[in-house]
Amino acid sequence: MRAMQNHHPRHYAIVPAAGSGSRMGAARPKQYLSLLGRPLIHHALSVLCAAPEIDKVFVVLSVDDREWARYDWSALGDKLVPLFCGGATRADSVLGGLRTIAGDVAQSDWILVHDAARPCLAPWHIDKLVRELAHDEVGGLLAVPVADTLKRADAHRHVAETVPRDSLWQAQTPQMFRYVMLRRALEGASDATDEASAIEAAGLRPRLVQGDATNLKVTYPLDLHLAEWILQNREGLK
Repeated sequence: MRAMQNHHPRHYAIVPAAGSGSRMGAARPKQYLSLLGRPLIHHALSVLCAAPEIDKVFVVLSVDDREWARYDWSALGDKLVPLFCGGATRADSVLGGLRTIAGDVAQSDWILVHDAARPCLAPWHIDKLVRELAHDEVGGLLAVPVADTLKRADAHRHVAETVPRDSLWQAQTPQMFRYVMLRRALEGASDATDEASAIEAAGLRPRLVQGDATNLKVTYPLDLHLAEWILQNREGLK
């Protein structure tokens, strides 16, 4: 790793994209489904690659990924680097990416992990995250306060209780942490569902940076239509 002395932290993005997206019920992995004529993952990658704050964008793919090579990614420039080291889980893929780039980054560099299935990432999301966390000792994540009333269900899908939504936030991505801190956290919490939960398991408290609902995650077929509408109407949503 590069020495930390007199080092101005850089920003690197990691996009784990080794999953199958089984809940979409599609024949191909979710990240390659068509959205406005391009693979779903292309939209977020184009924003990350265009962000002046970000030096490199690493896409962590499955070792046996056969879809990536079918598309032309050249328009995204030299920032984009595919890594065929994905694992069985999101945490495995992110950790595999961190291990692979160890020789190219410094321990104090920032890593922004973004979901491949969040195609509506906008430049202002990245800008706000980077600015608000620039001097934070831990790092943090984009998130939005929960607006809906939440119900906890029993085993038969009957309401067991209403959960107070005060102080509850819905986590989004990017999630931004120092390289060394994130790697150590994931090494010790391989079952983490996101990077923030791994950091929390290490006894640290990530900061919540308020995003907005347009940064949605495509999980079900209807979400593709919502993402398409957002991307086509983005200028009016600022």
